[in-house]
Amino acid sequence: MVNEQTVRNVLRTINDPEMPISIVDLGVVEQVRIEAGQVEINLLPTFIGCPALPIIEEEVRKKVSKLDGVTAVNIHFRFDPPWTVDRISEAGREALRQFGVTVPLPGAAAGLACPFCGSSAVHQENPFGPTRCRMIYYCESCHNPFEHMKKLGNLSPLG
Repeated sequence: MVNEQTVRNVLRTINDPEMPISIVDLGVVEQVRIEAGQVEINLLPTFIGCPALPIIEEEVRKKVSKLDGVTAVNIHFRFDPPWTVDRISEAGREALRQFGVTVPLPGAAAGLACPFCGSSAVHQENPFGPTRCRMIYYCESCHNPFEHMKKLGNLSPLG
């Protein structure tokens, strides 16, 4: 019979389509409920209107529905509580760092280090990165650009 841990283990194998981090380590999985073979999964989008949501939903439905004892998979995108970077696990932060993306520490103010060389001699190049939840920084020491996750959670389509 399927249980919550089995479902969460499957969810851990599903990466965000835009970054090498599982949706579990990204902190997108809010709740998993199972009743009589029906699996209910609440996911917290990183921002309203995220274009990756249909891809994530399809992958979750495909993988979870293959589990023994699952008769239906219902996925709900919730915005309360809002997703924030504080939800990213330590393993997720390390995976992102190795990919060249930095993440603000929970409760931390400023203070950013290059993910490639560790230098703090960095500056923001652009507040807009390849996705709405990231921005571009530049390292003065190793001369590499890198992405930084925005601290704000639940970014609206207007900003």
